[in-house]
Amino acid sequence: MAMNRSVTVIPARARKRNGEKQEAKPKLRVAAYCRVSTDSEEQASSYDVQVKHYTSYIEGNSEWELAGIFADDGISGTNTKKREEFNRMIEACMEGNIDMIITKSISRFARNTLDCLKYIRQLKDKDIAVFFEKENINTMDSKGEIMLTIMASLA
Repeated sequence: MAMNRSVTVIPARARKRNGEKQEAKPKLRVAAYCRVSTDSEEQASSYDVQVKHYTSYIEGNSEWELAGIFADDGISGTNTKKREEFNRMIEACMEGNIDMIITKSISRFARNTLDCLKYIRQLKDKDIAVFFEKENINTMDSKGEIMLTIMASLA
């Protein structure tokens, strides 16, 4: 005994108070940081792939605006002093031009645990999140810094 029922879908409407204009939420300014360790041919293609990946990844999110792709090529991650693009990205963050950084993994961001945590805390103080894609860690999450400390010490 099957009954034919009709379902009417009523879409949700954003509510606004009388006389209140609904302001558009500003897009999140998202930058990506890429790094390859050596100058080998294989690593160079990895570098190009990372840059392309993050450009399309960020531009593909309608709530984000591309704030730049910062990429250090052929530089060791053990010391941030030699990483010009990394330092330029941190400067842009401190100047208020970036809201979030996406990077492949903790080891791409920094191999040195102290450096990693120093920059994460510095960025967090400015309400700037860092998202580590491989580990699925967002530094603005409550578990983020604990996970990050553990993961960075292993990297």
